[in-house]
Amino acid sequence: MTSDARPDEVGTAAPPGRRRPPGDRVVLRGDLRSALPDAAAAVVVTVLVFTLLWARMESGASDTVAVMPFMDDAGTYWMYLLSQAFGWSGLLWAWGTVMLGLLLSGRRPTRLPVSRQVLERWHRTTSLTTMALMFAHALMFAAELVRYETKVDWAERLWIGFADSFVPGWYDSGTGRIAIPLGQGALYLAIPLGLLFYVRHRIGANTWRRLHRFVIVVYVLSVWHTLLYGTNVWYGEWPRTVLWLLQLPVAVLLLLRLLRPARRAEHLGFPAGREGTARSGWWLRAAGRVAAGAVVVGLLVVVVSGRDGGRDRPTHPPATAPHSQETD
Repeated sequence: MTSDARPDEVGTAAPPGRRRPPGDRVVLRGDLRSALPDAAAAVVVTVLVFTLLWARMESGASDTVAVMPFMDDAGTYWMYLLSQAFGWSGLLWAWGTVMLGLLLSGRRPTRLPVSRQVLERWHRTTSLTTMALMFAHALMFAAELVRYETKVDWAERLWIGFADSFVPGWYDSGTGRIAIPLGQGALYLAIPLGLLFYVRHRIGANTWRRLHRFVIVVYVLSVWHTLLYGTNVWYGEWPRTVLWLLQLPVAVLLLLRLLRPARRAEHLGFPAGREGTARSGWWLRAAGRVAAGAVVVGLLVVVVSGRDGGRDRPTHPPATAPHSQETD
């Protein structure tokens, strides 16, 4: 979740004899210290979201309760609400860090509100905060499952909570059979892709850059997971439309990043006379630009038409729990 272009990496590689001094290398420990204010802000946002979700549940306006009426008790299901709150703040921070990454990885904007170095540091710290929020989201979901399973002993409860939350394909209830593996995939990709930045001097900048491009996959999986499993955007109403709308600037920046790459090697050019790998690379880059343009058009159609995949709010909502387990 860090930008993939630096001054000494644009165009050709740096000369063999030129090495970055060790004192100029960005280290994880320093970014963890720098991330403390960002993490504190994320905690504040999470608390505010949790308070809002609690108040809506207490007032009877909760969409979560509309989807799962058995959860109409904020005092009992507070860990689930906290998991939701971490999920929403995590998605917000993921949106911010992806936006910063796309802004920094393309051609340098003529005007920036702060220096590029500051934006790069914000990008790295928001990336670290995003990973922590994603893990907290999954951990609180596991804690709720442990609390929920009252009919088995503690060892089995701990296993059920861990497996349903962290083992892909284990959760077997409803939409979660698809949505939870998507979220797990986002988490398990985000951590190594985010931390690889701090060992790029060992794996090489080109290898790191190729791997880092998959960060956009992490974000897509996170949004997909939310659209499928986020009960607060379950129905085809304005919260779901807003979530779709927020993806439009991400798609536009990605399209601009592909159309106006910073590195000469990524320019589309013309494939005439090229052979083998070069021609295949041209087709891949061209397909990427077409796909990004199609996503922008698709998002506009979704927002304008209002056909965003949301469900109709039922007159008589279901009253069943995820499975037959009964709570105390």
